[in-house]
Amino acid sequence: MKFKKFKFRKVKSTNNTAIRIIKTSNLKFGMVVSDTQFAGKGQRGNRWISYKGNLFVSFFHELKTINISLSSLTKINCLLVKKILSKYYKKKITFKKPNDLLVNKKKISGILQEIISISDKKFLIVGIGINLVKSPKIKNYPTTSLCELTNNYVNKSNLENKLKVIFEKHLTKMYKISRNFN
Repeated sequence: MKFKKFKFRKVKSTNNTAIRIIKTSNLKFGMVVSDTQFAGKGQRGNRWISYKGNLFVSFFHELKTINISLSSLTKINCLLVKKILSKYYKKKITFKKPNDLLVNKKKISGILQEIISISDKKFLIVGIGINLVKSPKIKNYPTTSLCELTNNYVNKSNLENKLKVIFEKHLTKMYKISRNFN
């Protein structure tokens, strides 16, 4: 399965943009990327602080035949992001429930998943934020960036493409597995 890629300079949030695309198109799979967000979303109504140069992406796909719980999907998606980050940072990256990736107890990435229903079809939106070049200062919640950890600039386009490939491969596997159980 291939995700159609939508690239923007500035959006309210990549998840909101994905919802708009789902509502106005017949696409079942898509990827929304933006250089900046002015109202990024976090868990429980929190904001995702969006510094230019960091990665903001949302994948969306129809939940047609995938029979996996949302919490299991969250963990799977966190592990996919972790796998990509481990290509750039070789030391330990930990998963903190429900949706964060940490290095040395500092947040480097967060994932926000939303399920929406449109015309009796359910869609999963997986919003991913990765601190590539700058990490926000959040009271009582230390953060870090990939640049800070590696002292190297990471090519954002390459990272986007690696995420796209791993999400496409994994989604294809999930659909095949689900079909075998039905």
